[in-house]
Amino acid sequence: MSLGLGYLPSTAIFGLIFLVAIFFQIRAEGFHPFIYWLTIIATTTLGTTLADFTTRSIGIGYLGGSTILLLLVLASLALWRKCTGSIAVDQVTNAKSEWFYWVTIMFSQTLGTAAGDWTSDTLDYGYLGSIGIFGGLLLIIALLYWKTAASHVFLFWAAFILTRPLGAVVGDFLDKPLDHGGLNLSRLTASLIIAALMILSGYCFPQKAAARTH
Repeated sequence: MSLGLGYLPSTAIFGLIFLVAIFFQIRAEGFHPFIYWLTIIATTTLGTTLADFTTRSIGIGYLGGSTILLLLVLASLALWRKCTGSIAVDQVTNAKSEWFYWVTIMFSQTLGTAAGDWTSDTLDYGYLGSIGIFGGLLLIIALLYWKTAASHVFLFWAAFILTRPLGAVVGDFLDKPLDHGGLNLSRLTASLIIAALMILSGYCFPQKAAARTH
């Protein structure tokens, strides 16, 4: 939007970055936080422009886009389970599982943008209201994790999918105009704030990966 490129060219640019990032991520012998989070960011940016192209340029709307993308996420998970026997992230130890992992994440990112726009704009809950909705659902999942014997694999993917629209509405809240319910920060400032929070979280909550097999 700021550079005037439009959604389709932006999707092509971030799609190329996404493929390059996945190439290096899958070829990596061990867990490299920089490569991993670069790939996560690539799926986020691709998901955002792809969602906007689907819902705005094609014109199927936020509800239509969210429905299609949810079906794609579920189809990706089902195919992943059928081909590998598991969708648990601690079982992502080979190239086939990792391709499914990243494709599912990319669809989840795209779904998140569309779903966030649907609740904040179409349903008119606004950005803060949408943050409350998705934050509340994540809290419920956390309680299910700690207080019940519900499948941790299911809860992980439910939580991951819900973080996508939460992130989308938080981003909108930071950079949208005041009369639309936002803080009216520049997109660059909002991006820098989110990037700083990501880096801080990475240091506070370090990750470990399962052993890789080839």
